[in-house]
Amino acid sequence: MKSAVIVFPGSNCDRDAAEAIRAVTGQAPAMVWHQESALPAGTEFVMIPGGFSYGDYLRCGAMASRAAIMPAVMAHAKRGAPILGVCNGFQILTETQLLPGALMRNSGLLFVCEKTPLTVENGNTRFTAAYQGGREVAIPIAHHDGNYFADADTLDRLEGEGQVVFRYRANPNGSARDIAGVINTQGNVMGMMPHPERAVDPVHGGTDGLGVFESILGSA
Repeated sequence: MKSAVIVFPGSNCDRDAAEAIRAVTGQAPAMVWHQESALPAGTEFVMIPGGFSYGDYLRCGAMASRAAIMPAVMAHAKRGAPILGVCNGFQILTETQLLPGALMRNSGLLFVCEKTPLTVENGNTRFTAAYQGGREVAIPIAHHDGNYFADADTLDRLEGEGQVVFRYRANPNGSARDIAGVINTQGNVMGMMPHPERAVDPVHGGTDGLGVFESILGSA
């Protein structure tokens, strides 16, 4: 599967994302600068990595959501192609309304950086099939604005339609209903605050993030 990683000023997990993709596919993804207006020909999977795009000015992900490359990313989503947003990438996906909800300041108003226990709530998605559902994993987090919020009706819909994909077992940030990751109704766009690209090699202290990439890159 031909992949691309979107790079913004302030991205700091783009190389980690590229290495995770290369570890699964054997091929390095295209690194697409935010000022580009098109994805490389033949791109199938797009990843929006973590970091602090545009210095997190205004709101996290707000400026990045208006970048030149984003219309192409949004068109890619509308075609049903897989897109993964991690941490700042998740924030960008909510700002573009490719995913519902918003990411607010952590409830403790502190930056949280730790390995976090999660439950794979829905193992029947193209992003989690390798986990086979219901599995407990541990994946690192590193964020200041990871407190997932949506209104009650939206949360009920997400729960009822299986769009909650990952859930915290020990909520580190105040996220509503312990939500750590969600998917869109079409099942091709997922956002999550934990960093699976930081858990794909034993030297990372665990490989529980590998299943995300194995699921996506083996789904085409």
